[in-house]
Amino acid sequence: MPRGRARVPPGGVVAVADVIRVLIVDDDALVRAGLGMVLGGDPDIELVGEAGDGAAAVQAVRALRPDVVLMDIRMPRMDGLAALEALQAAGSAPAVVVLTTFDTDDHVLRALRLGAHGFLLKDTPPLAILDAVRRVAAGEQMLSPSVVKQLIARIVHDESDERRRNAARTLDTLTPRERDVAEAVAEGRSNAEISGALHMSVATVKTYVSRILAKLGCANRVQVAILVHEARQA
Repeated sequence: MPRGRARVPPGGVVAVADVIRVLIVDDDALVRAGLGMVLGGDPDIELVGEAGDGAAAVQAVRALRPDVVLMDIRMPRMDGLAALEALQAAGSAPAVVVLTTFDTDDHVLRALRLGAHGFLLKDTPPLAILDAVRRVAAGEQMLSPSVVKQLIARIVHDESDERRRNAARTLDTLTPRERDVAEAVAEGRSNAEISGALHMSVATVKTYVSRILAKLGCANRVQVAILVHEARQA
């Protein structure tokens, strides 16, 4: 297992093979200091560096090879979204959690299209930030509930009736149990939460999620959520 990557053993408790290496990217020194205090108190997380803008972040990722990057959006020289695009283009990008005071539709949609693993607002409580770091290190996606609702409302509102009917037909390819898991994913539940709700092991949940992604032709859990919500409107 790669260094610093988290694993989810039976029971749903996230453990780490070593530590999760985190890079903080924000042009506000006070924000960086605050996040550093939050992350520094967790023995399973190592703060490997900081950057004050997107261009410095790209260089820091290459030099420090973090597992997770907490990335602001609004920054000088190169903003967080441009940095995310550059990291994806370079390949082997770390998991990026976009951390910002802005939750507008355009920011959410562009960040997800560029491959962000998570999207949290800066007023997110410290424990939720730690949880987000652990989730994305474990291969899950993490979005603020308000962001999920806004994203779904925007996309579903804009879609045509035909697209909604296609979404319903696509979901009909799932077995009843797969549909249960897909519905849970659409509610933003983690693998551990789905495990408890549907009375299956976390490993089984992960198998179901992988199968659902393949069947539905979705790249990530957010796309599954969008498809489910589109189908509900059909």
